[in-house]
Amino acid sequence: MNINQLHYFVSVSECKSFTKAASRHYISQTAITQQIRSLEESMNVKLIDRTTRPISLTPAGSIFYRETKAILARMDSALEKTKNASTGLIGNLRIGYTKGYERSNLSDKLRQFHNHHPNILITCYRHDTDRLASGLLNDDYDIIFTWDSTNIRQESIIDYCLIEQAPLVVAVYNNHPFAHQQTLQREDLKDETILYMTPSANGDSFGDSYFMELYRNAGFQPNILIRSNDYESILMMVAAEEGISILPNYMTNKLADAENLKFIPLIGENESEEIIAVWKKDAMGEALKHFITHL
Repeated sequence: MNINQLHYFVSVSECKSFTKAASRHYISQTAITQQIRSLEESMNVKLIDRTTRPISLTPAGSIFYRETKAILARMDSALEKTKNASTGLIGNLRIGYTKGYERSNLSDKLRQFHNHHPNILITCYRHDTDRLASGLLNDDYDIIFTWDSTNIRQESIIDYCLIEQAPLVVAVYNNHPFAHQQTLQREDLKDETILYMTPSANGDSFGDSYFMELYRNAGFQPNILIRSNDYESILMMVAAEEGISILPNYMTNKLADAENLKFIPLIGENESEEIIAVWKKDAMGEALKHFITHL
């Protein structure tokens, strides 16, 4: 058994034809037929049922196909990691992210990147949006994931890409009159006590102005009890029935069986939070280049 025979077997399995599989590898049908027969003889197992049209896999062949695909994928991954290491793709990647975004799928993106580039150390930092923006400009981070409450994308020295448009939800307690609603609109919140989730540290940023404009467009000034960028404390206060709050859904999607909390989609124009990845144009090291490509 050799690696070529495994590749040939996978091609025959997928093409259901010796002729088509041979074309895929630029060899003759006779050659690929002989290689598959040699593979079967080395294992003493019949993998291909040649009596059917098109040809098909035997039960043993089906199992071997799945295992072989996994083996070849692992080999490709091992080769890529080895090449990356040999070409010097090592280093550190400092990633900042806005509070609450740890509940998004960011960890999935980081895990996938780490699996492909194990020699790059990923270090994560969780802060409010204005601290992230100043940290990026001061070279504390290589890249940040943020809601642009500081309007950093207007800086000439940065570049960015859109990661997601996160829908907003209204967090209410279980016996609130809204608790059984399927959706809500911002104008429905006119008489409610609002626990305001701000993206910034001081609650008075470009992003906060954006959200206040949404309230004005809905025809009222919100009755804000507190302003905080600590969403966990806000949710605790909602559960204590002190008010309701509006949050991006990445903060709530993974909250299973949240005690005395309901999350209701907020519908309407612009009722979302835009998450962008931001980096400095002049700080594009190899690790960051590969990470941006990965994104």
